[in-house]
Amino acid sequence: QVHLVESGGGLVAAGGSLRLSCAASGGTVSMYAMGWFRQAPGKEREFVVGMSWSGDIKDYADSVKGRFTISRDNAKNMVYLQMENLKPEDTAVYLCAREASIYSFPARDVRSYAYWGQGTQVTVSS
Repeated sequence: QVHLVESGGGLVAAGGSLRLSCAASGGTVSMYAMGWFRQAPGKEREFVVGMSWSGDIKDYADSVKGRFTISRDNAKNMVYLQMENLKPEDTAVYLCAREASIYSFPARDVRSYAYWGQGTQVTVSS
């Protein structure tokens, strides 16, 4: 059973930066696409970015393109999300997820992901 734990969230002023981390245990992430999603109160879970198992394919939501950067360290079983120029509308719980299928391309559909972390809160003040 893969266990994902996010960290690095917090309160930041608009224009600020945060770096989120996702640590995996109980299984590998190295052969799987990984994704970051976010969920604001009263809203559906929203795709933020996905990355292929090799790291060479990255798919960003338009709302974060140019501001967020996903990366991974397969040797450490870690995935990261660097967030720059944060906006109040980025406020949400951020969750990382591992896809169900090995060697897959990153998907935007939540149903493609088999394992989820509990999330870390990001709050951006105006």
